Amino acid sequence: MKCWPKRRWCMPKRDPPIFIRHMPDYAREGIDLAAGRSREDLDEDRQLRYALTHVIALIGEAATLVPQEHCEQYPGIPWRQIVGMRHKLIHGYATIELDVVRSTVQQNLPALVTQLEDALGTEPDA
Repeated sequence: MKCWPKRRWCMPKRDPPIFIRHMPDYAREGIDLAAGRSREDLDEDRQLRYALTHVIALIGEAATLVPQEHCEQYPGIPWRQIVGMRHKLIHGYATIELDVVRSTVQQNLPALVTQLEDALGTEPDA
């Protein structure tokens, strides 16, 4: 078995505004992907299912890169729940509940976009 060659990490150093900016972008992508789609579509469309779970996981991964002291500046953003959802999707992949994925995309992501945009509006470099 051949392993991937070790590469240098190409992500920027822990720059919280960059990671926070990624989060609403991913959330909007998830919202757009799910627009006009039904719960049954998640059962039948494997690409949609994978895309939505991946988008949610990316949001959670970006949240893990925001330092704790920075998260504390925005207590209205559910940081722990965002990261927890990412962990459930990645480590509990065999037990993903599609109803939870759908409600996350339809209910939680629009609110999260608003919260994150409000947070970005207060960033000095935004």
